[in-house]
Amino acid sequence: MGERPRSAGQIAGTRNPPRTRNTTRLRDLVAEADASAAVNLRLRTAAAYSWRVLVVGAAVYVAYILLLRFELVGIAVFLALVFAALLRPSVNAMSRRLPRPLSVLIAMLGSLLVLAGILTFVGTTVANESDRLGTEFSGGLSRIEHWLEGPPFRVNPSALSGLQGKVTAFISAHRSTLISQALSGASRAVEILTVLALAVFCSIFFTHSGEQMWRWFNTQIPEDSRSTWDRAGRAAWRTFSGYARGVIIVAATNAVMVGIALYLLKVPLALPLTVLEFFASFVPLIGSPVAMAVATVVALAGRGVVTAIIVLILIVVFGQIEGHILQPLVMGWAVRLHPVVVAVSVIAGSIVAGVVGAVVAVPMVSIGWSIVRELRSEPPEETVDASAPDP
Repeated sequence: MGERPRSAGQIAGTRNPPRTRNTTRLRDLVAEADASAAVNLRLRTAAAYSWRVLVVGAAVYVAYILLLRFELVGIAVFLALVFAALLRPSVNAMSRRLPRPLSVLIAMLGSLLVLAGILTFVGTTVANESDRLGTEFSGGLSRIEHWLEGPPFRVNPSALSGLQGKVTAFISAHRSTLISQALSGASRAVEILTVLALAVFCSIFFTHSGEQMWRWFNTQIPEDSRSTWDRAGRAAWRTFSGYARGVIIVAATNAVMVGIALYLLKVPLALPLTVLEFFASFVPLIGSPVAMAVATVVALAGRGVVTAIIVLILIVVFGQIEGHILQPLVMGWAVRLHPVVVAVSVIAGSIVAGVVGAVVAVPMVSIGWSIVRELRSEPPEETVDASAPDP
């Protein structure tokens, strides 16, 4: 009695707060569900990538085991690809006027004659200098002893007395061991000759009919994947051939600079040390300093402390020239890797497979990175015929 009836607005006002709270809670539940779904999606994506990475790692491990099992065959094929990358430009140029088989024969025989001539010249030089080198090294050991006895080392003379006699006694006491090692070295030389023969044999076919071999390989791949494999193969070959030619140019330049410096300094065995520098330069970053360290020891024994210090300084100078001029200028277009990646690759390769791993690590990493960049880019609109990548 006397109570005023409530209007519709008042009634709605009393009901709105519970409805608003329910709506807010529903929104919170939806937001939590969306966040949970996003987290689950990330976990599913990470899990999918993880098991694929594990499968790829297992495949790489199996391939590594097979390569270790057939190490000599793998080295021979790698060398054959290097020879093909070096010979193809000259063969392609000559094949415009001559039959391709004849062009391959001329290029192969010419390169073998040049290599045999260099090795013969080096061997003859070492044989002619053997007597003089024996006398120089005998005096060099005495100079090293006097140098170590003086400041700053001040080694006890009794620790260095009779150094040559100790070396002779060691050789006499371990003669059988040295002979067995020499025999094992001879068997190793037979293996090296076998690898070189197989590499030359394979390189002839790679140079002559690489296109047909690549076309046949592409026909064995499912048709919907041929274009991807063709792009990856072409990118890999461009990088590998560019690296092979670039490292030859860098190694030859380093060898010429080292040879001229050692000749002007009158360091013994200048020519063999130049050849050592050439082959050591195939290992990026560390190969050339190691070869120059050997040259420093020879200079110390043959020419004295001053010459050895000069050769030691040249290690830094030539390293700067190689790192800041030769590598970016000659190989920058073929190998786009950071120096840290190069250093880690060389060390990792040497740990896994020794000297061979140190040599092949950088080109393998470069090839892998070039394939990734190629496949991440947009594919060409026109379909390219599946033929062998042309250097």
